[in-house]
Amino acid sequence: MTAEELAGPDRRIIFDLVRVSEHGAMAAARHRGRGNEENADTAAVLAMKNELEQLDLSGTIVIGEPEGAPALCAGTEIGNGNGPQVDIALDPLEGPTLCVKDLPNALVAIVIADQGELLRTHGLNMEKIAIGGQYEPGLVDIDASPQDNIRALADAKGVKPSDITVCTLDRSRHARLIEGVRETGAALRLISDGDIAGVVATAVSHDTGIDMYMGVGGAPEGVIAAAALRCMGGQMQGRLVINNRGDSSRAASLGIEDTGRIYALEDMAGGNLIFAASGITDGMMLKGVRFASSFAITETVVMSSATGTQRRIRTRHKL
Repeated sequence: MTAEELAGPDRRIIFDLVRVSEHGAMAAARHRGRGNEENADTAAVLAMKNELEQLDLSGTIVIGEPEGAPALCAGTEIGNGNGPQVDIALDPLEGPTLCVKDLPNALVAIVIADQGELLRTHGLNMEKIAIGGQYEPGLVDIDASPQDNIRALADAKGVKPSDITVCTLDRSRHARLIEGVRETGAALRLISDGDIAGVVATAVSHDTGIDMYMGVGGAPEGVIAAAALRCMGGQMQGRLVINNRGDSSRAASLGIEDTGRIYALEDMAGGNLIFAASGITDGMMLKGVRFASSFAITETVVMSSATGTQRRIRTRHKL
């Protein structure tokens, strides 16, 4: 999939991807507030599978559902066999708990990329740090302390550390990170789930109020978020978290030899990319699905790294 293909005749793939994302969001949204995560996830998976199978592409899912899921597992071939050969990363339901409790930031996310350009990380966790793209490269560093990174960002913005807001998952493993952030006087946005949204929010801090993301979350979600930042502009570093032999074996099976490597944005998501995300519940960047008696309304953002375009699409669907 070349830049010319994305910008030219095959730019229709962009709008096909929007349709895939929208259908996943509408299917999951039927289960908002109903308490059953498995039902919500399965609905989104099957809706996206049905749409993906019709696309003019020869795709391989490299980041997808866990083994044993009803569909869209890593290694699955998808598409109708016509069109470009691509790799696909997707999260049919980012934040299943958020969805079934009708809390903010549940969304669908999907990426189409050149073959071999997405880091395979299925089943692993990743330490992450991310900021917007308007700063000098290398401004923050995953090896630096939270205090040093916050002060560096504050200096670059020309503000006090107390004017910085950091987003992280509300987890016990982040106790020292949270303590370090609060030591600087910076604000914390603690989220229960949904760190794709947390990372991507740093690229539009003027809208979301989030200046920096730090912490450990899912590695597949890190790669999907990195793809979004490649399209939007942003800085991100990631490093896999290897806690046991199972993690080591998983990394080896994915061809990862240096488990301590620090991955830059382009290492996680390189080449030409298309990213799409649709809101399931209202969130920092996207409105959730709205249902009426005879129609539904979705909001989707879709972006291309090849063309630099970013589109926000509000669609009314006849039911």
